[in-house]
Amino acid sequence: MRQKIVAGNWKMNNTIEEGQKLTSEIVDLVKNEVTDDVSIIIAPSFIHLSTTIGLLEGVSNIALSSQNCSENESGAFTGEVSVNMLNSIGVEYVIIGHSERREYNHETNEQLTKKVDTVLKHGLTPIFCCGETLATREGGNHFEYVCNQLTESLFHLSEDDFKKVVIAYEPIWAIGTGVTASSDQAQEMHAALRSHLATKYGKEIADNTSILYGGSCKPDNAKELFACADVDGGLIGGASLKSRDFVDIAKSF
Repeated sequence: MRQKIVAGNWKMNNTIEEGQKLTSEIVDLVKNEVTDDVSIIIAPSFIHLSTTIGLLEGVSNIALSSQNCSENESGAFTGEVSVNMLNSIGVEYVIIGHSERREYNHETNEQLTKKVDTVLKHGLTPIFCCGETLATREGGNHFEYVCNQLTESLFHLSEDDFKKVVIAYEPIWAIGTGVTASSDQAQEMHAALRSHLATKYGKEIADNTSILYGGSCKPDNAKELFACADVDGGLIGGASLKSRDFVDIAKSF
């Protein structure tokens, strides 16, 4: 059975004090309102990780994620953070290949392959992001483009390793724009991705892979999106910065 996941990507937001307050609010709400079959993931910036982990103790369905990592194990890489460092403080997930890092940091599919391998080597779970620009969608080759991202960065994995990966589909044209893919558009792409996974790993593994939707998901549209047959939750941006909105999204299954 596929895991239901709601992950909050804080991006570059919140001071330490604001992050602790937000985390404490989320923890209290999740304890009282979210069923145990929904996995909650919080992904703050690096400076929050060591202070946030202690606030999650005793809550079985909340885990901590990093927004990124280095593909290198260690060494002279100023400003980078290794997976081993993340592992040492209790981080369980790492977001890999978010559209903003692909665009602003020029991360390539080859580089993301190395990051995925490093994350898996250290026992963490990659949340692998994929998605297309508006121009790509309007050009009509969006399915091929997004499926190719999976092929180039994930299809080298063994079946056992691939089973540990979470996919997050991000329609780039719907991130931070206020525009949301319709539930039909989301379902169509998620189904295409699952079908593509099946060509490599077989139907059973594809059917058990969680694929999240990440594109302006809010409390007022989450229920419709999560009702889609191949949408297993969300990678939430702006709405994850408000505890009430974030938890309401988590209650939308």
